[in-house]
Amino acid sequence: MALSDSHRLEPLAVSRSLTKTLMKLYDYPHPRRPGRTIRGYDRPHAVRTAKMCVTVADRLGHPRNRVRLYHVACLLHDLGRAGLDRQLFGAIWSWANERGIPTRPREWRAVHPRTAYGRETEAFVSLYRQDLLASGVPMDKWAVEQVEMRLGYARRLARRLRVVKPTLKVLGVEWKPWMQQVMLYYYYPERLAKAKAWVRQLAEILVACEQFEAYSNQRRGRDYYARNKESLSEAFTYLDKLRQEGILSSQVLNAVRVLTAEGAFDPILEEARGKPLTRSDRRYLRSLTSRRI
Repeated sequence: MALSDSHRLEPLAVSRSLTKTLMKLYDYPHPRRPGRTIRGYDRPHAVRTAKMCVTVADRLGHPRNRVRLYHVACLLHDLGRAGLDRQLFGAIWSWANERGIPTRPREWRAVHPRTAYGRETEAFVSLYRQDLLASGVPMDKWAVEQVEMRLGYARRLARRLRVVKPTLKVLGVEWKPWMQQVMLYYYYPERLAKAKAWVRQLAEILVACEQFEAYSNQRRGRDYYARNKESLSEAFTYLDKLRQEGILSSQVLNAVRVLTAEGAFDPILEEARGKPLTRSDRRYLRSLTSRRI
C-alpha cells in the first residue's frame, strides 16, 4: 500500500510518475464523438495547487503520512469537472456571471432558499433554460452536465470517484472519506461542520491555495471569468473575504501569506501567469508578512 497511513517515513509528496498517472484520471470519453477523449482541463492548475497545499500543510505541522494522502486529494480536487467543455462551460458561466446569477451551491441557496438541497442544477436549468437557448447555448444533456460541474459538484465528484477508485487501488492509493470532504469544502462548507479540526484545516488550505492559484492563472481567468489580467492584490482581497465569511481561518491565511512573502510560491505563480513576476509584484509579495492578521 504505497500511500498507507502506516508508512510514516515516506517522502512528503507523491512522486512525479504517480502525479502524471493521476492527471490521466481527468480524461473523459467525449459524449458526442465516439472514440474521442476530452483531455482533462487545466491539469497544471491541479498540480500547482497541490504543491502549494503540501507546502502549507507541512508548515502547519501535519504529519508526513497524512500530507501524502492530502497531496492526492489536492491533485484530484477538480475531478468533478472531468469532461469540462471549455467553450460550452465558458458560455454558460460567463452568461450567468454577467447577470449576477449565483454560480456556487451555497450562494444559490442563499438567493433561492426554496431550492431542495442538492437540486441546485435542476433549479438553475428550470429557471434559465429558455434564456440560455435564446442566447445561443444548446441546453441539451451535455450542457446540463456543464451546469452540474459547478452547481452540482458534490454529485458529479461522487460519480467520478466511483469510476476512478478501482484505478486508485491498483496504484496503491488508500482512499479515505476525509479526502472527499476536503475536496468539497469550497462549495459545501456546511458538510465539514462536525469534521475533525485537522480535516477542516486541510480543507481550508485547499481553498486558499486553489483560489490563490486560480487568481494567478492566465488560462483559467480567461476561460472561467472572462478575465484578461491577473492581480495578486485581488487574490488576497478575495482570500480575506473568505476569512471574513468564516471559510478560512486566520491561521491558514497567515501561513499562506508568510510562505508567499518568503518566496515559496514565486515559481508557481510565474508558471500560472505565464510570465515572470514584475518588480512591483515581488515588492507586494515580500510585503505580505507585515499584513498578517
